[in-house]
Amino acid sequence: MNKSMGVFSMGISRPSLTFKPHHSPTMYRTTHGIESPSIVLMASHQNPRYSCAFSGKTFSTLLSSIKSTRFYLQHKLLRKPNSRINAIVGDDEGKLAMDRGRLALASAITVLLAIINRVLYKLALVPMKQYPFFLAQVTTFGYVVIYFSILYGRYCSQIVTKEMLALPKSRFMAIGFLEALGVATGMAAGAMLPGPAIPILSQTFLVWQLIFSVLVLGRKYSINQILGCLLVAAGVVVAVTSGANEGQLLSQVEFLWPALMVASSAFQAAASIIKEFVFIDAAKRLRGKPLDIFVVNSFGSGFQALFVLLLLPLLSNLKGIPFAELPSYLRSGAGCFTNVGADITGCEGAPFLPLLYMAVNMSFNISILYLVKISSAVVSSLAATLSVPISIYILAQPLPYIPQSDGLSQFFVIGSCILVLGLLLYNLPKPVKEGSKSD
Repeated sequence: MNKSMGVFSMGISRPSLTFKPHHSPTMYRTTHGIESPSIVLMASHQNPRYSCAFSGKTFSTLLSSIKSTRFYLQHKLLRKPNSRINAIVGDDEGKLAMDRGRLALASAITVLLAIINRVLYKLALVPMKQYPFFLAQVTTFGYVVIYFSILYGRYCSQIVTKEMLALPKSRFMAIGFLEALGVATGMAAGAMLPGPAIPILSQTFLVWQLIFSVLVLGRKYSINQILGCLLVAAGVVVAVTSGANEGQLLSQVEFLWPALMVASSAFQAAASIIKEFVFIDAAKRLRGKPLDIFVVNSFGSGFQALFVLLLLPLLSNLKGIPFAELPSYLRSGAGCFTNVGADITGCEGAPFLPLLYMAVNMSFNISILYLVKISSAVVSSLAATLSVPISIYILAQPLPYIPQSDGLSQFFVIGSCILVLGLLLYNLPKPVKEGSKSD
């Protein structure tokens, strides 16, 4: 082997090439610092400033050298793409496993916070049993201050960028309006419906989410996912009723009020789908950078508080509080909330229980919005729905400030089993076709 040619000569004598530049010579590419004969030939052919003079024998030798070079490149380099492909596949599988682990952890945290949130809400209503409307307004307007304070801190830390704050506010306005409308219609219907009917009708929330997810986001769901969601809703209905209802729940109720409660669920489901759309659209506008959840929480809560403020006269009347008496009611509610004063009675447990509920409720809102961000609104709803029978079971046990309730019937166990079966059916792995994108 001729050492002067290295790996390219393959035992063939080096061809004699003479370059005669007509003008100033230009640089041409080399492979690993060695002039490739094929590249030299191509350069002399494509660039008229070079002429290459060689004999017929030299030409045949040059062709042999080119073939040897091509054989070497094919033999040596064909192995590398396979290793690169294996590395890429391995990285994708590792990333997929990491994403699944993150989703499972976020779902577990959301379920846990949802359970604690429901239990603490029941406990917070013990000292605030005369002022539930006051507690609702404190959470609505108080969260705006807290969320925007956190948002400002994250902006100063450069976690939130100007591009995030410049996103169209019309989506956040729609979210706030729909959530405020859901609260108003829910209060109006809840005042006229029997207690057990409210959580039953509220389970239409999951069905509305499926419909809006298909219409707005263009998602496609398999048969097992649709049946799983319906089983989850049916399981909650059976578990909540627990066989304790006599007769027909809605036999003496006008059709308007159940329809209004179903509409309330539709408004809130639409708001959750718009939140998911905001995250998807922001990924395009921010060139792949994830949108901070406090941007959505802050502006969504801000517009919701604005519309609730505009609807405050209607909401207070729905709760049996004339608007003229609202200032006096709010002062009394503030006194019970702080539990300050010798004349305050019946507010034992305040302010500890209400503040604890507000802290957990805020954490739950953040966690469920994060779950929407990394998965979908339907998945976050399923996680929150799983907490319903578990929280009912916990509330049936002896708790501070709450006497032990009646035992749970067999319908509760049956409903819980149906709910779990629905969750398993929804999460059944489905085969991913080549070139298709799974939800």
